[in-house]
Amino acid sequence: MERVAKIERQTGETAIDLELNLDGSGRHEISTGLVMLDHMLAQLAKHGVFDLTLTCTASMDPDGHHTVEDVAIALGQALNRALGDKQGITRMGHTAVPLDEALSLVTVDLSGRGYAHIQANFRAQSVGDLQTDLVRHFLETLAREGKFNLHAEIVRGVNDHHKVECLFKALARALDSATRIDARIGEGVPSTKGLIES
Repeated sequence: MERVAKIERQTGETAIDLELNLDGSGRHEISTGLVMLDHMLAQLAKHGVFDLTLTCTASMDPDGHHTVEDVAIALGQALNRALGDKQGITRMGHTAVPLDEALSLVTVDLSGRGYAHIQANFRAQSVGDLQTDLVRHFLETLAREGKFNLHAEIVRGVNDHHKVECLFKALARALDSATRIDARIGEGVPSTKGLIES
């Protein structure tokens, strides 16, 4: 069964065309209009070993907020849709990723319940063309729309670029672990309830 989802989302602020393949090779073609967001989404695809094709065009977005939020909405919805009824998935995943002086920890549970707890402090107002307060907003929106539990923490770091990047890499590795098919589960669902609501 292919675990692929396509999302087309158009509002008065953005137009998004997205395709996500959970069983990919890390191939990505991404254009959101924000260079730093493109860079972080490329990390997510590459280190999550997902194929991601994404274009976002903003018609009204002076500070990047609408682009970041709407991309997170579409990506979260695609992730949840691609997982289907979640048969055979590992469900939970966690990882720690360093980048020079920075270290991030991420834990996820594809539980059907969207919740995020983010501990991330930044020194600067922006990294490149991405406002740092939008990093938290992206992660919270992704977890809500993807219907998964997310705990993410930047443990240490000095350079804000390093902190953001290792956070996205850790998210990628945790999602890679959680979305993998476990042959021991077979066609079952990893829940004592017998289902994971989506």
